[in-house]
Amino acid sequence: MIKNFVRGFGALSLALIPLLSAPAAHAAPAAEVTTLADAVGLVQVTEEDRTGYTRSSFKHWNAGDDAGDGCNTRAEVLIAEALIAPTIEAGCKLTDGTWVSYYDGQEVTSAGALDIDHMVPLAEAWDSGASAWTAKRREAYANDQGAEASLVAVTARSNRSKSDQDPADWMPPSPEAQCRYVGEWVATKLRWQLTADDRELEAMKIYAEGPCEDTIVRYTPA
Repeated sequence: MIKNFVRGFGALSLALIPLLSAPAAHAAPAAEVTTLADAVGLVQVTEEDRTGYTRSSFKHWNAGDDAGDGCNTRAEVLIAEALIAPTIEAGCKLTDGTWVSYYDGQEVTSAGALDIDHMVPLAEAWDSGASAWTAKRREAYANDQGAEASLVAVTARSNRSKSDQDPADWMPPSPEAQCRYVGEWVATKLRWQLTADDRELEAMKIYAEGPCEDTIVRYTPA
């Protein structure tokens, strides 16, 4: 699948870059690479609390990474993840194109049949620490194209089956997708410094210590 790797791996050196005529610029943090088991061990554990959650607390979809292209975040993700690039018509209407939904392995030829899934759902993010964020950070989370795992184009059926459940209660129906899914879930939690509850942690450990022990997790702190 063609991916926009600029969204996935934009890490630069941690060193400050001196400029002759301007203040020093801070580089982006370097990507962290570790095993799934070690990554799971880095996730802080606490009770979840959904008090006060509304979906509108996370502004999306915004103008996306390229405010001048006429496409919002949803459309930009669809364009980036297309196996065969869609035709972009007036108003960023996407026609033709081919995608593969990795949750269920389905090939899709209509952009309208796809949802853009937040790897860690908005409600789960709220439960896990986003309730304390500013509105600006929640908007950044909801439109995050800075990591390939954060937003994924999948069939509407699989996304709505998942809803706001964590890996203790839902996994992709395609067995081949499950290790990737757990790795990307953990990567997203670590990228945004989100916590996990006890059941979620135990579910992740089962995969990390069993069928997914060879899975590598890559994440860059947001």
